[in-house]
Amino acid sequence: MGQFINLTAKDGFTFAAYVAEPSGKPKGGIVVVQEIFGVNSHIRSVADGYAAEGYLAVAPATFHRVKPNVELGYNAEDMGAGSALKAAVEALPAPGVMQDLQASVDYAAKAGKVGIVGYCYGGLLAWRAAAELSGLAASAPYYGGGMTTEKESALKPKVPVLAHFGAKDKHILLDGVEAFKKAHPEVEVHIYDADHGFNCDQRGSYDAPAAKLARERTLAFFAKHLA
Repeated sequence: MGQFINLTAKDGFTFAAYVAEPSGKPKGGIVVVQEIFGVNSHIRSVADGYAAEGYLAVAPATFHRVKPNVELGYNAEDMGAGSALKAAVEALPAPGVMQDLQASVDYAAKAGKVGIVGYCYGGLLAWRAAAELSGLAASAPYYGGGMTTEKESALKPKVPVLAHFGAKDKHILLDGVEAFKKAHPEVEVHIYDADHGFNCDQRGSYDAPAAKLARERTLAFFAKHLA
């Protein structure tokens, strides 16, 4: 079990982050970036899982600049609330939440090399982080909403990227994924016979085989690049 701490971004803004520590010497640090539902029980369990694998895991509250202590579920009402919070964060003046991610990377760096993994909106932020942040060694976005748009696909990652998508995802169409693959031959892209949110065991779209395989690939990816 981890705990919430406060981190401070370059502009002086203080935000919450859930931190899970490994039992022994850490293999490195991993920043876990939330979906649109906050640092809820699912994201905390993801961070705990990376800590169990030997990493210092840091899950920043990326909505804190617009609303603190967000913890939503996965029903339609929560979806609407989360979407509104995402829109509010996206509307922040640049660099907005990216400076909170940078502070999280800087904190995780005390454990060694740092990777970042993100889900849904967090996947998009993990993709942006690969291009914009310093101190990262690898990025693993899961079904990053918006990643495959022309604007986001134009970003140039500075670190190795492993991207996971679902073939049944109605939010991220396969045509866009294929165009993204063509634009970024340097990115390792995997497509699963699964829907959006397939990694989350609290969602109806959870797909256990896809989640297991994606996690195995992500752990191998981090083991390679954070060593």
